[in-house]
Amino acid sequence: MTTPTTPTATRLLTDLASPLPGRGALPPRAHLHSDAPRQVLDGTWQVRLRPSPRHVADDGWQHLDARLDPANWTPVQVPGHLPLQGHGSPSYTNVDYPFPVDPPFPPDDNPVAEHRLVLVAAPELLAHPCVLRFEGVDGAATVWLNGVELGTLRGSRLTTELACTGVLQPGTNVLAVRLAQWSAHSYLEDQDMWWLPGLFRSVTLLARPRGGVRDVFVHAGFDHRDGSGTLRVDVELSAGAEAPATLSVPALGLHDVAVGVPHHVVSVAPWTAETPTLYDAQVHTPAETVNLRIGFRTVGIEDACLLLNGVPLLLKGVNRHEHDPRQGRRVDLAAARAELLLMKQHNINAIRTSHYPPQADFLDLADELGFYLIVENDLETHGFERVGWRSNPSDDPRWLAAYQDRMQRTVERDKNHPSVLVWSLGNEAGTGANLDAIACWTRDRDPDRLVHYEGDRRSRHVDLYSRMYALVDEVEAIATEPPAETFTDPDEQHRRRLPFLLCEYAHAMGNGPGGLSEYQDLFHRYPRLAGGFIWEWVEHTLDGPTGPDGRPGQLYGGDFGERVHDGNFVVDGLVHADRTPGPGLADLARVFSPVSLELAADRSTLTVVNRYHSLDLSHLEASCTFDGPEPASSVPVPLPEIPAGSSAVVPLRLPPSATVTVVLRRRTAGDGCPAGHEVAWTQQVPARPIPSFAAAPVAPRRDSDGLIHLGPAVFDEHTGMPVRLGTLALHDVAVGLWRAPTDNDRGMASEEPELPPVAEQWAAARLDDLRTRLIEVTADGPALVVRTRNGPPVLDAGVDVTWRWTSDGNSVALECTIEPYGRWPCDWGRAGIDLRLAAPTTQVRWTGWGPGPQYPDTGQGARYGTFVADRDDYAVRTVRPQEHGARRVDDATIDLGGSALRVRGSALPLTVRPWSRGVVAATGHDHELPVPTETWISLDATVSGVGSASCGQGVLPQYRLAPATQHLHVLLQQTG
Repeated sequence: MTTPTTPTATRLLTDLASPLPGRGALPPRAHLHSDAPRQVLDGTWQVRLRPSPRHVADDGWQHLDARLDPANWTPVQVPGHLPLQGHGSPSYTNVDYPFPVDPPFPPDDNPVAEHRLVLVAAPELLAHPCVLRFEGVDGAATVWLNGVELGTLRGSRLTTELACTGVLQPGTNVLAVRLAQWSAHSYLEDQDMWWLPGLFRSVTLLARPRGGVRDVFVHAGFDHRDGSGTLRVDVELSAGAEAPATLSVPALGLHDVAVGVPHHVVSVAPWTAETPTLYDAQVHTPAETVNLRIGFRTVGIEDACLLLNGVPLLLKGVNRHEHDPRQGRRVDLAAARAELLLMKQHNINAIRTSHYPPQADFLDLADELGFYLIVENDLETHGFERVGWRSNPSDDPRWLAAYQDRMQRTVERDKNHPSVLVWSLGNEAGTGANLDAIACWTRDRDPDRLVHYEGDRRSRHVDLYSRMYALVDEVEAIATEPPAETFTDPDEQHRRRLPFLLCEYAHAMGNGPGGLSEYQDLFHRYPRLAGGFIWEWVEHTLDGPTGPDGRPGQLYGGDFGERVHDGNFVVDGLVHADRTPGPGLADLARVFSPVSLELAADRSTLTVVNRYHSLDLSHLEASCTFDGPEPASSVPVPLPEIPAGSSAVVPLRLPPSATVTVVLRRRTAGDGCPAGHEVAWTQQVPARPIPSFAAAPVAPRRDSDGLIHLGPAVFDEHTGMPVRLGTLALHDVAVGLWRAPTDNDRGMASEEPELPPVAEQWAAARLDDLRTRLIEVTADGPALVVRTRNGPPVLDAGVDVTWRWTSDGNSVALECTIEPYGRWPCDWGRAGIDLRLAAPTTQVRWTGWGPGPQYPDTGQGARYGTFVADRDDYAVRTVRPQEHGARRVDDATIDLGGSALRVRGSALPLTVRPWSRGVVAATGHDHELPVPTETWISLDATVSGVGSASCGQGVLPQYRLAPATQHLHVLLQQTG
């Protein structure tokens, strides 16, 4: 028997199952800055919850005179998300729908929130027709004003305007919004982020004066051949216009000129991300003035190369979700500006607005500060991939109107922004006629921009050949494909004429991403490659309870009781949720640098390559620092004139034995960076000798109590392992081949889909469970030689280890040889030794590479010097604990509070953390790690790269650690 419902509930259920766009909305238009009156309705609203649409009833709650039980209503902040204010729970999925795939029907388990705001309309609004604007409502909503239904809202990240003329009244009004979390349109919003219903962007009442400016479309092109600009501003007026609109651009000498016709400007400064020149303009009628900021630029394609203003353009981008750890997708404009400045300071010039248009004012910041944008439609149907794309809305005519509505609202809102170079149809929505239709509409509506969509390999209706996570070798193969004319298939011919773009690559999850340099080298080498966008900018954690040591908790999928979730896959950003940079951001800044520097091997020349799009290097100054036997010194390096896209060779006279660092810095503040900001650097470090003793070695001596003394070290003759160094007790000294799996180790490398993830291979080989058999402990002159055989249970493979210890009386040296035997079923994570100290370290000082960590395929931002880091910074704590923090050191001191352990080597990978690898691997959240009480140290001969297999390519072959003989040389000494 069907559950009985009220007529109101029946109508709501029917509405929510409709694939059609919302009803009652006004035609979409640009987001304009107008002098017409407006009233922002953000603030405290009232809300009550229903468990499902079947529970709603018409009790008149939408009316001002409704008699409502105050006990059923609670305050809620708008903008805001309901689950982050105690109404329901967040839920995270990447691909999977958290409900049955039964389009167009939503589930019955569908929370409904009824919002209510009592407001007094500003008198100046009532003198005009008015509209009610919702900039973002996550879910499916119905809107009433004073009990009159104005319309329904669909498209959670899109602006909707509803007419309210004649309904808005003087004095007190009541605005009511009924919001259901799920609807047919939820199938179009599967966008790898938290499901967070709510009115999360601003709600505003806008006066629309009769005869005012309803819409504006700016067309501002730049001709690179003569430096001229062409400006046409199309204007649509509201009803009742008695005079045409006029256009003024004072800086260009245009005053009250006609709209809708082209104006040729003999000389304009072009807009680029490096030179974001904007011209203030006004569109004026007797009833309203709209203020615009116009940028002249032309985007195009020639010979399969992306061009801006006639010059090849390389996109050095990131994918950006809107996220705040406390407010979800509500991001304050000041926070957004700070984000963009941080991007500028790390040489990022492009943003893909994954996977929806951002808040409207964000586009103003991008215009002002200078970023190239791919603005993406609010569309993704990725969950249909799980069922073989059966019933995918992208090829179902019932959904065509919804696809058209979403694309039109995306384009119309943001069409006046010079920062927008490309429109994206959406993300991971399969293929189909609906996508083809909106691609054709977009090109017809805005032929001055490019159209992007990654999910259709035919690329028939787009202007960029776009892929995600293509392998390095595959990218090079695409860059060097034969000419289009050698293909016979028309789709292949078209695709070959398109620039190639990696709309997502280098998954920045946990320790990584590895392999950035290899991609960037290809981007620089091949003109067809237009660059790419790192996945992604920010981690999407939500704030949670603190841990045992008071560390703030950061929560991810599954932490809110979700039965369907994708765990920490949402924690994959270059910056943490609070915008603190992770180590990968410094690496990216180096890889994305707009200037390449290379010192000749003999230090006689410096090659400078200007990779800016349109700037010469006159805004930069170069200096060279020498660190060596003599005191450090710095001298200026004169730079010749080097136009954009050019290079020069600068002669130098440098000392042969010093560490040489060449740095380019800004002369003055600009481009979002302060004066003195470092833009590029290179370094040459002389080979460091393996450290040796200054005094003659001492001989080992054996005591009757089963201990062997060698200088300050004491060894257990039954294990051959050191147990004390001076007064420092050494515990659990052993050879190690395993590391606590990184997120990338847990991922399936796209180049090896037939193989399990590396972490699973290590687990199968029991790499974390090496057992030791002592072969012998002998003296060889002044050396104590220990031979062990170490291997995992079950297997007939392992390593033979020779430990050769010597001492000069103050320190001990270890020469360790690790030699594999048997048939190893997997690569190693590392090869070295581990030891534990019973006291927690407070900080680490080191001379070597830093300040960030360095693995074979990461650490491009690390340079040689002397650094200090506290325990947490050195260990590099991640939201999900994992292997991280290795530095290559020549000399390091691990402070234990009153004493210290000094470690010397030559580019020795050193890892220091307060927990064992087993504890790290078994702990789900950083804040759940126990209070530090000890120190675990790894001294490695070598370590494996990290790759990007959490989504994409694994460790490149040259950075893998196949079983092979490895040699470790290290000096240990107690100090302090």
